[in-house]
Amino acid sequence: MGGITAMTTRRSAVTALLAAGAAPQLFAQSPRIDIGGRDFQYPIAIATFRGEDQSPQKISAIVRADLERSGFFRNIDTSGVALDELARPDMNAWRQRTASWLSAGSVTRQGDGRFDIRFRLWDVARGEDFGGQSYLVPAADLRLAAHRIADFIYEKVMGQPGIFSTRIAYVAKAARYSLWVADSDGENAQAALTSSEPIISPAWSPDGKQLAYVSFESRKPVVYVHDVASGQRRLLANFRGSNSAPTWSPDGRRLAVTLTRDGGSQLYTIGAGGGEATRIMQSSGIDTEPDYSSDGQFIYFVSDRGGSPQIYRVGANGGAAQRVTFAGNYNISPSISPDGAYLAYISRTGGYRLHVMELASGNVTPLTDTSADESPSFAPNSQQLLYATRLGGTSALMTTTVDGRVKVRLAAQGGEIREPAWGPLLR
Repeated sequence: MGGITAMTTRRSAVTALLAAGAAPQLFAQSPRIDIGGRDFQYPIAIATFRGEDQSPQKISAIVRADLERSGFFRNIDTSGVALDELARPDMNAWRQRTASWLSAGSVTRQGDGRFDIRFRLWDVARGEDFGGQSYLVPAADLRLAAHRIADFIYEKVMGQPGIFSTRIAYVAKAARYSLWVADSDGENAQAALTSSEPIISPAWSPDGKQLAYVSFESRKPVVYVHDVASGQRRLLANFRGSNSAPTWSPDGRRLAVTLTRDGGSQLYTIGAGGGEATRIMQSSGIDTEPDYSSDGQFIYFVSDRGGSPQIYRVGANGGAAQRVTFAGNYNISPSISPDGAYLAYISRTGGYRLHVMELASGNVTPLTDTSADESPSFAPNSQQLLYATRLGGTSALMTTTVDGRVKVRLAAQGGEIREPAWGPLLR
């Protein structure tokens, strides 16, 4: 998923194909939450954890923010309440506070500097104890422990895995280009790569251990695969001409890429270990920005074969292409939800705006009122989207629920934010 040239955004890359970036701006970011309301949100009370005032991270606040960002929870005020995981809460009192769920816990610093974190979850409506967990972690992993608590609560309430302990990647351009890997809320960012030349199109492997991306350090676009834990990388595609827009197959065995080795920009697949590339189809137009369907049977992509950039799909092993988008004359950056239900993309309608199509019905919904959106990427549970845009004249890293009703500005490194990608669930 990504553009194919060293342009400011993915859409400028597509425009150039069918010249670099804006001046960097350094700024401090704080979360901004816009809640338009859902048909139903679970009222949940997350009590301040006993002992967290002695912790460098406020566990309960991180859990509350995670759950609220999902769009499915509404936080109930717990001020003045003293609870921990050993408490026997008065369910009637919490029902009077309109809470349907309650969680409490504790944070204890150990002699070796680690922190013992414990918590418990109660179903207030039914008066049931849903159990809890404990974590013994160094200070550096306190946020991760909080995200795992939010994951536990989300799964117990919603019946599907939470995504708060996943990671995201994005490129920021300040004085140099940096590829950042961060927590799902944008915090705890670590630079995976820094370069004076453009870095574009980061794409996570299905196991979350590797990132494919395009680097211009050799003065042409070349695809690398980067091991996130070790920082080691290997060259994947350096054919004649441009090598760009990598995306992984769901089984992790192959990547689809855009190459110009035989002339115009065309789609190929290549083994995850490298080697010879296989052309998917013959086209007289420009084909780029591939993204595999969740079952691996199709590749969605952008092409100008009909006269303007639109989204098509083709069998993963080739065949006839089918047009997918028809509304509007400029649709790019396809992203398929992991459950296969939705297609997210950017449409040029009163600016560049994030849209979602329900694939079964073809119904399309614009999700934002901003005009510089780019690079949508689904959360692994298909309920949220990560994207970049501009707010108040500055670059912003954002999430939105799939219905567009809850939007949050994430913490991000300074500079122009580009091409974010949401990583998979970590097993």
